[in-house]
Amino acid sequence: MKHIVLNRIKTPDGTVLISKHRHDYVSHLDANGECYMVDGGTDYLRRNVNIEPFEEQSIYSDAPHTEIRQGFYWGTRGKNGDQPVKFKPLKELDTSHIEAIILTQTHLAKWRLDVFEAELLFRKTKMEPSP
Repeated sequence: MKHIVLNRIKTPDGTVLISKHRHDYVSHLDANGECYMVDGGTDYLRRNVNIEPFEEQSIYSDAPHTEIRQGFYWGTRGKNGDQPVKFKPLKELDTSHIEAIILTQTHLAKWRLDVFEAELLFRKTKMEPSP
């Protein structure tokens, strides 16, 4: 079963809207006068209907890993957990952070754990330096 990795559209004026988590409603009044919106994060896709269509740019779990690692975001509060939440793409997470997520975040859906494992394998086989 495929899952939503990135919930994203591009409006006619080029504005990119991303919904990062469930009930993360994001809207934009486009240069054409129409309002565009995204909602649902990785749980569901919600859009509105417009006269001038938007460009769908969502990424799913069956995409190549090179796309997933750019589109899969993880919310982090910093090394000590005392910072405001910042969403970072998977490719920017430290290897040690990914390893810690796999060990400690036992509540995550299997498909999310699979994404983290695939990133570790990608880094090992591509011999990329850890960010």
